[in-house]
Amino acid sequence: MDSEMSEESEGCGHNPPQSEEISLGRPSELIAALISSTYCVKSFPLKWQLIRGKLEQLHSGLLAAADRDDSTNNSELMELLESVTSTLKEAQVLANKSSDESYGGGKLLLKSDLEILSSKIEVQFTILSDMYVSGAVAHSLAIILSKPEVGASREDMKIYLRDLISRLKIRDSQMRIRALCALNDVLHEDEKYARIMAVEMSDGVGLLVKLLEQGETGVQEGAAEGISVIAGFESYRGALVMAGVIAQLIRVLETTGSQLARARAAQALKKLTENSENAWSVSAQGGVSTLLKICSDAHSSGELIRSACDILKSLSSVDEIKRFMVEEGAVSVFVKLSRSKEESSKIKAIEFLTILASDDDMKHEVVNQEVVGSLVQVLDPSSPQTSKARQVALRAIESLCFSSPSSMNQLLSSGFLDRVLLLLRNGEICIQESALNAVSRLCGLSETSKKVMGDAGFMPELVKLLEAKSFQVREVAAEALCGMMSIQRNRRRFIQEDQNVNRILQLLNPEEEKPVAKKFLLSAVLSLTDNDGVRRKIIASGCMKYLQKLAETDVTDAKKIVKKLSSNRFRSILTRIWSS
Repeated sequence: MDSEMSEESEGCGHNPPQSEEISLGRPSELIAALISSTYCVKSFPLKWQLIRGKLEQLHSGLLAAADRDDSTNNSELMELLESVTSTLKEAQVLANKSSDESYGGGKLLLKSDLEILSSKIEVQFTILSDMYVSGAVAHSLAIILSKPEVGASREDMKIYLRDLISRLKIRDSQMRIRALCALNDVLHEDEKYARIMAVEMSDGVGLLVKLLEQGETGVQEGAAEGISVIAGFESYRGALVMAGVIAQLIRVLETTGSQLARARAAQALKKLTENSENAWSVSAQGGVSTLLKICSDAHSSGELIRSACDILKSLSSVDEIKRFMVEEGAVSVFVKLSRSKEESSKIKAIEFLTILASDDDMKHEVVNQEVVGSLVQVLDPSSPQTSKARQVALRAIESLCFSSPSSMNQLLSSGFLDRVLLLLRNGEICIQESALNAVSRLCGLSETSKKVMGDAGFMPELVKLLEAKSFQVREVAAEALCGMMSIQRNRRRFIQEDQNVNRILQLLNPEEEKPVAKKFLLSAVLSLTDNDGVRRKIIASGCMKYLQKLAETDVTDAKKIVKKLSSNRFRSILTRIWSS
């Protein structure tokens, strides 16, 4: 008796949960079967494709509820499940009719029934979504489907993405954040996921763009990250642009919210503007003003400023946009940024000013902002700057100053030559080469610059560089030295140091371990042969045989030197000297 009562009690206690489980699981089973059958329909396939997408959303929402232990005790949810079950049974009947084309009341009636069905499912999904938002239903934070393994089939990957997309459509921040984390994980892992999102799913990138509008910090950050990953693939940028991503990214940049969301939005926009055709879209959406504001805002992070600089750099490839930047105050913004204590931002600013300087009118405006002194200060060896910063500053100085006499005067009066000379003497190899290139170019600008450089003591340093390991350094040093020799007072100063002439003569030897291009050496020697002392050194050094061989191969400067040294007057002078 007791045993019978116990069994009866056990059965009574067991039956309700079993009934609840059936009530909760039944809609999911029906949806899975219905989704499968929709692939076989012959009538209205496009309408069924739309219905299938809504069914997948509803399926994911129900799975999230089903994963909670307490979900079956929720009367509101149970009421919804009854309604969903009824709708799904109707849907299965319609799917059967669409498969075997047994229209019954006619094709138009079936079409109308499908439209009603689509609306019903959408309403039911909205109700479920509202339950999550209100807290009437607690969702599972876990992603139900397991992430496909590496090498999984494309269909498995699409099923996984559909599940995540469905969860993103539920208006619950925590569920969306978890789904975005899972989505970004696979996007980083395999490009195929990005392709499926951008090309094969009608609402993939569009949904991410919509989520950028959300005020919730975590949702916006996750959506921006996903968009940035997809934007990294050139083939999928068009899909993002078509979905309206540029306007939304700029709106994120305009906000004062999450720095991480803004940084990720800037990274995405940076990738998108690598395609020049997107430049106008950014400008049309007010992007130029927004980006300039970021660069001038002391509260902007270094990462955000660097990305903004890169975007503006890409946009400046369009002349009309570049002129608009200047009208918006870009010059003053970047001159100020070029004085930043953060070196990476300083470098970006100097590089951008160099781009602006490609236009003569803009160049004058940049120089008038007194940026030259700041650039020269970067070259100071005692300042805490990296070689990269100094190289960028040198390039900017060349671009801004070397083509204008007034700018050159401003540059020379700012201590530029003293800084460059110190870099030639003591700089790292990379900055030494950059400084040498600037010196060589400066040497070719005017007679005045050659005189000033001679007075500043450049020639001894150039002679030392003729023995550098790098052939290119030796070549540029020889070219600069040759140019300076065209000034008489530089030649006199050069001759005063015996080792200067001796070194040049040694380099004429074809067996020299560190050869230098003969054209520059011969030009320098030719300019020195007006001096009797130099000519005597040439004769005494034994270099005549090398010069004569070069003259025999029709090397013009070598023939001129040999002719000077072979003149009767010079030979008689030598005879008198040797016989005295």
